[in-house]
Formats: sequence, C-alpha cells, structure tokens
Amino acid sequence: MAKIMMVEDDPKIASLLRNHLEKYGFDVELTVNFEQVMALFQETKPDLVLLDINLPSFDGYYWCRQIRQISTCPILFISALSGEMDQVMALENGADDFITKPFHYEVVTAKIRSNLRRAYGEYAPKVEERIVELKGLRLFAERMALEKDGTLISLTKKEAILLELLMKRSPRVVSREVILEKLWDDQSFIDENTLNVNIARVRKKLQELGIEDAIETVRGAGYRMMDTKL
Repeated sequence: MAKIMMVEDDPKIASLLRNHLEKYGFDVELTVNFEQVMALFQETKPDLVLLDINLPSFDGYYWCRQIRQISTCPILFISALSGEMDQVMALENGADDFITKPFHYEVVTAKIRSNLRRAYGEYAPKVEERIVELKGLRLFAERMALEKDGTLISLTKKEAILLELLMKRSPRVVSREVILEKLWDDQSFIDENTLNVNIARVRKKLQELGIEDAIETVRGAGYRMMDTKL
C-alpha cells in the first residue's frame, strides 16, 4: 500500500480527494499543521507527496525545495494556479508533475500511479545504489541518509556530499579548497564561516549516531575523518 502525504489547506478538497484515493487502496496522510510540513514528512516517510502552492506561512515551492534536500520521492503539485510560469516554477523547484484545479479524480489517481511506477515499480531505473562504508558507518549517497548499528538518519544534500568526501579519503586530510569546490560552484562569495557551519552540522549528525570526535580539524590544511573514532 503506497503512502501519500497531502499538503492541501482546503479541508473540503483534502477530504474528498483522500476518500477517493483510499477507495483505491492508498494510505493518505493529511497535513494539519502547515508550519511543520517537514516534521510530518520525516515522520511518515511517504512514497509520494501531493502539494498545493498557496499555503499558510510558506508556499508549496518552499516545501518542495525542503523535501528535495532529503528525498527524491515523487512530488505532484495540485493548484488552482494554471499559468505557464506556475508550472515552470513547480518543475524548477523539484516537482515531478503538475495538476490544475478543478481536476478529475481519475486523472489524479492515474498520475499518482504513473509516478509511483516510475519511481519504484516496473519503469524505475535499475541502477545500483551508491553506498560508502567505513568501519560500520554507511552512507547512502543518493538517498541522503546515514546509518550506524541499525539507526538511520536523514542528511541534507551538502551534508551527504561532505561526508562522502571525508569517508572515501579517510584517514587522509581533505583540503578546504577541495571541499569548497565540491559543495559550491562559485567559491568567491563563500566566507570562512560557511564551511565551519556545515562541518558543525555534520558533526552533530554523527553525534546522533553516537559518534564523537570523528571529524578532526587539521589547522591550515582541512579536515579528516578518523576511522578509529567510529
């Protein structure tokens, strides 16, 4: 049973569409707190997201970008906005499809099934997942997830890139220049503190897995991951 997360602030539309989808065997989770969309996403781990554009607090484009930081699951926009630029904006921000209101329930159902097939089913690309492993610490690069002793945590895209660099070259030092080049296309506007902030975030993620002091700062050179600390 595929799990669908619906981010729609019109309760009537949300209820009617959920009832329709549940008739076809989908497990539908409605968003109630529109300031905690990411918290619900991480809690429910949906297979697909239905996302409106006009939402309280932050719009659908914002939430689409946030989801794309940690997941590649299909995202379908459903919106009364039907202009070409609205659809372009949705796709540019990471959406897989765009459905305009008013819509036919059968069209929504067909598009959901189509995107699920492409992502997970018979049409999904058969590509071997890239996994980087170091002393029991496993990085799932495309999934942007990190696992140790059965505990799995989500990463942002930059955190995943940074960890992949450090894990692959451990225990060698990775220079600040190499890291900056991998993380940002244009280094000219990156101040000294930006990389430090990203290193601190990665260290915090490692601490969530019970790993302390694994990333060592090598003054004047860069950073290295000490496999002896894992």
